[in-house]
Amino acid sequence: MTGSTSDAAPAGVGRSDTGQTGPGQSGAVPEPDAPSAPGPLTGVWADLVGQRDAVTALRRAVAGGAHAMTHAWLVTGPPGSGRSNAARAFAAALQCPSGGCGRCRDCRSALSGAHPDVTLVRTEKLSIGVDEVRELVRKGAMSPTLGRYQVLVVEDADRITVQGADALLKSIEEPPARTVWVLCAPTADDVIVTIRSRCRRVGMRTPGDADVVRLLVERDGVDPAMAESAARAAQGHIGRAKALARSEEARVARGAVLRVPARLTDLGAALSIAAELVDGAAAEARKVTDELDDREKKELQEALGYGARGARPRNAAAALRSLADQQAARAKRLRRDALDRSLTELTTWYRDVLAVQTGAVDPGQVPPSSAGGSAPEPRLINVDMHEKVRVAAAASTPERTLACIDAILACREALEHNVGEVLAVEAMLVRLVGAAR
Repeated sequence: MTGSTSDAAPAGVGRSDTGQTGPGQSGAVPEPDAPSAPGPLTGVWADLVGQRDAVTALRRAVAGGAHAMTHAWLVTGPPGSGRSNAARAFAAALQCPSGGCGRCRDCRSALSGAHPDVTLVRTEKLSIGVDEVRELVRKGAMSPTLGRYQVLVVEDADRITVQGADALLKSIEEPPARTVWVLCAPTADDVIVTIRSRCRRVGMRTPGDADVVRLLVERDGVDPAMAESAARAAQGHIGRAKALARSEEARVARGAVLRVPARLTDLGAALSIAAELVDGAAAEARKVTDELDDREKKELQEALGYGARGARPRNAAAALRSLADQQAARAKRLRRDALDRSLTELTTWYRDVLAVQTGAVDPGQVPPSSAGGSAPEPRLINVDMHEKVRVAAAASTPERTLACIDAILACREALEHNVGEVLAVEAMLVRLVGAAR
């Protein structure tokens, strides 16, 4: 279905939050099947494992049900739950004549970011500033060219600055009739209150191991045993599970982090391991950025008119400095993300130790596969290290283990507040050494 360029709202658009326009009664896109129907999700929704409630709400909005559609959405969920994928699927379904078949040109182009009326924003920096938001607002004010809506998906809405939120507020409060904003964040509290209060919320949950295993086996062709191990280790983070299942390097790096507690024998060891973790995160970031940085610099130089004779166009230095600043911000975020993964892996170790110490888990009992439909029993995340977990649990107390978990959480908070990476990790490991004594 191709929307016209008039200002009238298309059928199915409800402005229930603002009272501007009621839902249309004709011309709504039919749902492929009932939202609550059993069985696997299909079309653009197929990869949203374990998210049937969220998908139901979004599909009802696409179908144009009474009060189901609105102009601003906030999709929340823990890392790896698929909130960004849900936002992209929703954007594709809004443009699709069949409500999200996953096969048509509208679906494919919307999911890939090539659709002219779907804007996908994922920042590589630590924040989204006012200038970027103003550009999005300008885009949102345009009528759609081919699709039914002008859809703007902001995958990191929690990174919008206060000034950026002020620039976005008016567009959220008084949107054009055919504009739909889809914001994504870990929790609603991560989004500035003036923005989140004007959005309809859709919550994603952490997928169960069985859902992740099924996705890895059916979609990615992963061996079931490997999929089971990766899903358990990733704790519902689909992207992380895929990386662990398909990359030996990722599994080796994870194993090295899990050996850290046994290596923390004294202060010197703590400082040495801190350097290893930070250097490892930097090396992981460089794998992504080195080639990308060089290519971006060459492309910018060509665009500026650098020639074979060494010509230096006016304002070239400023443009190159701006690019260097953006690349540095991207590298910093990638380092922080890599460190955060290490801290998450470290937390799983102490979680397992605490589970054994409190009697919640028997370390000698290997749990059955989670691929079945029954509710999972409490079990170790690092089941392949159950004997080492048992020894560590016997050598410490629940109070000490909780102190270790608190130290990791304090490190994550320090990194969020821009404390130096080396200093934050050193402080954490020194606290872990102290808690072990």
